[in-house]
Amino acid sequence: MALDRRALLVSGLAVTASASAARAAPLPPVPGEMVLGSAKAPIQLVVYASASCPHCAHWWTTVQPQVRKSFIDTGKVRLVFREFLTPPNEFAAAGFMLCRRIPGKYFEVLTTVFQKQEEIYRSDKLFEGLLAIGKQYGLTEEQFKAALSDDAALKAVNDRFAKAVDDGVEGTPTFFVNGAPYDHSADFGVLSKAFASAAKG
Repeated sequence: MALDRRALLVSGLAVTASASAARAAPLPPVPGEMVLGSAKAPIQLVVYASASCPHCAHWWTTVQPQVRKSFIDTGKVRLVFREFLTPPNEFAAAGFMLCRRIPGKYFEVLTTVFQKQEEIYRSDKLFEGLLAIGKQYGLTEEQFKAALSDDAALKAVNDRFAKAVDDGVEGTPTFFVNGAPYDHSADFGVLSKAFASAAKG
């Protein structure tokens, strides 16, 4: 069964904005961003990602845990997560809406969505796949359907997407280290060197 497009009328915004210019300071906060790590961390890593993006899922489930253990949990890096929509947009939007429906467990649910993403795609049962994740975190089917039918939550997802496009984000995953666009390999070793350079000012 496909996701109910009547409940998820995600606007089809064209991602055509130019690349964001480099900045010398951490990016200012935007509404709806989610944060891991200390506000006092000297390095800010901004990650734009989509719940439907396989590249994002790979980075989040393989590299992000290493970054979290070595840099975020030790107070060196603050990770700022910003939602973006990529095809299928309705799956990305539903995934983010589900993450926000489970109080205090946004990143736990997000990780599960990324871990299950490939399996869900293979099954071609997007609705059922996300429903199973919702049930894993204690939602009934009725509560899950209510989450996906929340017009205010859907508008908020689209607003965050529109803001990212306006800011020049063109695809996912997109990274910024202390405000500067990061266009290199996002593997752990290369990112570690970028953090070291940023720490030197």
